[in-house]
Amino acid sequence: MSSTPTGTAPTGNTKPALTGAKIKQRKGVVKSQAKFEPEVFRDALYKHLEGISPEDWDAFATALDKAGNTLEYRKYADPLFEILIVGGILAPGGAFVDDGAPPSPFSIAGAKSDKLEDVKPFVDVLEKLIRRYKFLQRPLEESTLNGILQYVNRYEVEQRNKLAVATALMIQQGLASASVLSTLQKDHLAKDDLAISFIDLVFRTYLVDQTMDHLASSLRKGGVRNWLLFFPQTKRDQPNIVASHFRSAEVGLPQVAEYWQKRQQKDIRDQTVARLGEMVSSDEDAASIPEVVEFLQAQMKSAGVGPEDFVPFIWEGLMKAVDWSVRQDQLEGAVLKELKKDCPILEPFCSSARAQISLINSIQLFCYADTRVIKSFPKILQTLYNGDVISDDAILYWAQKGAKAQGKAHFLKACEPLIRFLQEDDDDEDEE
Repeated sequence: MSSTPTGTAPTGNTKPALTGAKIKQRKGVVKSQAKFEPEVFRDALYKHLEGISPEDWDAFATALDKAGNTLEYRKYADPLFEILIVGGILAPGGAFVDDGAPPSPFSIAGAKSDKLEDVKPFVDVLEKLIRRYKFLQRPLEESTLNGILQYVNRYEVEQRNKLAVATALMIQQGLASASVLSTLQKDHLAKDDLAISFIDLVFRTYLVDQTMDHLASSLRKGGVRNWLLFFPQTKRDQPNIVASHFRSAEVGLPQVAEYWQKRQQKDIRDQTVARLGEMVSSDEDAASIPEVVEFLQAQMKSAGVGPEDFVPFIWEGLMKAVDWSVRQDQLEGAVLKELKKDCPILEPFCSSARAQISLINSIQLFCYADTRVIKSFPKILQTLYNGDVISDDAILYWAQKGAKAQGKAHFLKACEPLIRFLQEDDDDEDEE
């Protein structure tokens, strides 16, 4: 006679169930469902850090490494970094949790001063910790650091400066993305020059050991493009405010000002070329010449450059309007036709000799780079001369000592008839 197991036999769609069996939950499930107690975590962490000499950095790094074996760093990542950066757990609003706990034995806020040499050892300890527990990097740059920076207006000046130096080092060492700086672009932080003062110190610290190109790359990867938002709203409309700020004697970061100007000019160049090509196209909706000139004058003002630097942008934009799909034997005619139409656009920006030479050199480089129109160079110059855009003096100066090195011999040879004509015309005027 066979024995029957204890339990309920399945009937229909009912699943079998064992009675009296206790299923044990996995450790991960138990941990995730456990009560969130950051204060308990803090007190346990303090025990690992107590008794270590204030500047024994290796001992702090070892203690934090060891604490990770028993404390739940993954669950308490935010409180962990708040303790190690500002010295305690932050409550909503940026104040410390008020439960009578002392400041952390180890924190960037507890550094002797805001000097680089006093802050860097703390960041180096954080780097060792993150290298050991790689999962900590993501919450640091996506959560904790943003949360700390959004309350930077609540800190004393020295504490704020320590945080700025530490932030620069964390970005430089790859512990956090420069995207954390976008938090400072909120209006309540930008007012009273608080945000831009913080950024000044971040940039200055970063550039101690790295180049401006390296800093620019970090900012670009972090999506920090509009630096105007670090300034108070009342200052954002001031002409060239970013470059003039960083170039000032008080800030003393001319390399930052130079980079910003070059970047602005590149952005404005791209905008000008694209928009101008659309405005002067042969479509019926093409803009009027006064409208085009007004647009270009506004762009030149925004770029903060003179006509001699802006004329190459105009030339490139005008060439966008040429129909480059025509046959090779018709291309020269298409280019000259476009130029005859556009001489009134170029003329207001070519009133000086420097601007005219700049335009000629832009055309030289353009024809040198595109062999389809390399033979058209003399006729292009003649068209612009007839359209009162460039003068005979500008062409003669270019031929004598102003030409670019690229294809110089070829272009001078091709322009000999035009140059000879202009020289003879000059001589006739002198005799009269």
